Amino acid sequence: MSSQNLSSVFIVLFAVLLCQTGVDSQLQVGFYISSCNVAEFIVKEEVRKGVIGNRGVAAGLVRLHFHDCFVRGCDASVLIDSTSSNTAEKDAPANNPSLRGFEVIDNAKARLESICKGVVSCADIVAFAARDSVELTGGLGYDVPAGRRDGRVSVASDTFTNLPPPTANVNQLTQLFSNKGFTQDEMVTLSGAHTIGRSHCSAFSNRLYNFNATTKQDPSLDPRYAAQLKQQCPQGNTNPNLVVAMNPFSPFTTDVSYYADILANRGLFTSDQTLITNSATANQVDQNARNPFLWNNKFAAAMVKMGRLGVLTGNAGEIRAKCRVFN
Repeated sequence: MSSQNLSSVFIVLFAVLLCQTGVDSQLQVGFYISSCNVAEFIVKEEVRKGVIGNRGVAAGLVRLHFHDCFVRGCDASVLIDSTSSNTAEKDAPANNPSLRGFEVIDNAKARLESICKGVVSCADIVAFAARDSVELTGGLGYDVPAGRRDGRVSVASDTFTNLPPPTANVNQLTQLFSNKGFTQDEMVTLSGAHTIGRSHCSAFSNRLYNFNATTKQDPSLDPRYAAQLKQQCPQGNTNPNLVVAMNPFSPFTTDVSYYADILANRGLFTSDQTLITNSATANQVDQNARNPFLWNNKFAAAMVKMGRLGVLTGNAGEIRAKCRVFN
């Protein structure tokens, strides 16, 4: 490894440590050590059970954390069920039917309530579960500062301007992530979460059949990959449950093949492939593809940072008894 790459790695490792020690004194690593010292163990055990039952759940839990934190902050608002008088976040078009992993959170919460009643927040469970999912799929584990409390508001319309659509271009992505305090490099880093998981055909079918007024198929899409996707997602299909792997080469492994796919014009979403339309982000994609160790460390640091977005601490919010409903 070159001295320049080593320097980059040490800078990222320092960033991970900085994110984990005192950037926000209200969140602390080991927050439950005295009040419920088995909290993280129980969450990890439930995540492991969930992944054994369905390997795709790991990607679902990472995405659940992202969609929670980018809307109203990391307050577990994404877990709330809709009622006759309110459509909650989880039923917004960006989340329904694609979000999954709720049952893992429910199971972990039920176990924790039985031994540490009213102590561990749903928001922290979501953050722990995302970390455990990254680790269980081959990514780098990291310490999760905890102490979040659960929010009391969940409205579907809050998702409309806070979550990046799969059609977003690089400038839109850069701005949306900047609004949340992330650099462009951190945006590219977090996009690597698409290395695991699946997508419904409806999220990218426009690239296959209706790209624009003059071109049916997105010309930036590798033709062989496009042909494969057309077989998996036939034109005019009405099956809402039809899905494909985000990263066909290793759909259940947290690795850098996502970036290799983009360099080969096999990014599934417009928001993936757009990362090589800008010289700065294209350079970051290339660097990540060539240096798995560096990307894993950058990803861990970015996940810790994301987990601090808009958190409720102290006496704000509540500790829900059940994650799907307010107290």
